[in-house]
Amino acid sequence: MEIRHLQLGSCPDSWGVWYADDPRQTPWNRFLDEMVASGYKWLELGPYGYLPTDPAQLADELAARGLSVAGGTVAGAGGPHKDFDTVVAETRKVAALASAVGAENVVFVPVPGYRDDVTNAYLAPAELDPDGWLALTRNSNTLGKILLEEYGVHMRFHPHADYHVETQAQTERFLEETDPRYVSLCLDTGHLAYRKADVPGIIRKYPERIGYVHIKQMDPVIAERAVTEDLAFGKAVAQGASVEPPAGEPNIPDVLDALRELDAELFVVVEQDMYPVEFDVPLPIAQRTRTYLNSVGLHSRAPADISRPVTGEAI
Repeated sequence: MEIRHLQLGSCPDSWGVWYADDPRQTPWNRFLDEMVASGYKWLELGPYGYLPTDPAQLADELAARGLSVAGGTVAGAGGPHKDFDTVVAETRKVAALASAVGAENVVFVPVPGYRDDVTNAYLAPAELDPDGWLALTRNSNTLGKILLEEYGVHMRFHPHADYHVETQAQTERFLEETDPRYVSLCLDTGHLAYRKADVPGIIRKYPERIGYVHIKQMDPVIAERAVTEDLAFGKAVAQGASVEPPAGEPNIPDVLDALRELDAELFVVVEQDMYPVEFDVPLPIAQRTRTYLNSVGLHSRAPADISRPVTGEAI
């Protein structure tokens, strides 16, 4: 049965895109064309600068393909606990673009974290001290307030492996210490499962804080290897940690059962980490993934086909 209040989309990450500009990444126009070929109608914008940043050009490219924007993506600015002026400046650019093309969500991905994906080195302690946690929560509230009041978009904070909000305990602490008026989760099922969180349990414990979803799975064997061999997340991804559903964890039907219980219009965006990847690899995976997710009730519908506006905001 179709889950009408969940709207399926995808994003550049599922085409191997982690950076604004990298020759190993799928060219942006090919990504948009293959989004259409995969049957998706909604997309997340990915790293700022990967897709055109001129709102008129971006709107034209999307309209020509019948695509709409679920949200913008802030990635690469680091976490809100440090260099906050830089974080705000980078986030403002994304918010302005996302708002201009009709999106109501900005996904904040706190990278880089405490590991270097290339060298495997630790850049900082894995745990924040009390002052760091205070800065994280205080600045997240401030950033969410700026986004909502100045741009009309909602901040969706993304727990991320190798950042200081990655485990279930850290995610719950973050939610307890931030303001629900301004901050909610981009619930990334894969990153949380990678750190062995109970994803349906988080949804049921904090239903009003689930504002957006990244749907993905992780190979538990590789996730465990990352722990035993002390691998940075990027190293684990290079070994195939992020897998095509339904091959990994968490169990997607269990996650959907919990999401069905929410009284909310939510975007559920496929995000399979595949950087770097050969250009011909993502399209067949995207098509198979959409077919599988359709079979368990998730569909990508055009805005005109939605009975209520999809805002991603819990009601």
